[in-house]
Amino acid sequence: MSKDKDYRASDQSSVWPQLDDGARQKIVDDYHQAGKTIRISLFGSEDYPLTYKGDPTIIAQKAADFVKQNNLDGVDVDYEDTGSFNQNGDGENFLITLTQELRKALPSPQYLISHAPQSPYFASNDMYPQGAYLKVHKEVGDQIDFYNVQFYNQGDGAYDSCDGLYNNSPEWAPDTTVSGIIKSGIPAEKVIIGKLGEASDGGNGYMSPSDIGSCISQQSTKPGGVMAWEWIHAGPDWIKAAKGDL
Repeated sequence: MSKDKDYRASDQSSVWPQLDDGARQKIVDDYHQAGKTIRISLFGSEDYPLTYKGDPTIIAQKAADFVKQNNLDGVDVDYEDTGSFNQNGDGENFLITLTQELRKALPSPQYLISHAPQSPYFASNDMYPQGAYLKVHKEVGDQIDFYNVQFYNQGDGAYDSCDGLYNNSPEWAPDTTVSGIIKSGIPAEKVIIGKLGEASDGGNGYMSPSDIGSCISQQSTKPGGVMAWEWIHAGPDWIKAAKGDL
């Protein structure tokens, strides 16, 4: 979604309404027959709604209307305004209200609502005074279907090996590995391991799909799945290798 006051859809979501009804329905049917969903993504690494006083209730309604009008399957919330997780809890409060309003408008199980937090947002220390995503999950975790956790772009050496992904998180962000997040109270089936499709898709944190899959297969506690950024570099072969024994 763009940053203007009307919260107009942008990127690929601006193309979708331009297709005729038949073309849209065929795409939706093809995806559903393949066992896939089509959802919209809100925000991203450069869209911070609180900087333009975005109202979470209005944004949620606009997003839900777009989903329903275009016969889509739900919403993924990619909120990356790290600075808003402050003493006042501005970011947490925004996300809690946004999620509540999205779920009111997009009931389960017909619609999916996921979030895509950066892994450090689950840190157990006082880096985020109000708890960041630990707070969000406590308040509205039952309304979130799963978390596409971004285990990449968190600094050199972070989450770029099986041990780092599952057991040893960066010192500055304790308990933010897969195991740490699960131990903090997030159900394992809601933890989706997000990794780079290929090394050029981000700054750091890359693991080959075969290494990701091997790591998952070694674990007694399994995540809910895997996710790739960017999807254009994560075709069937990537998915088959990265999911391990899931």
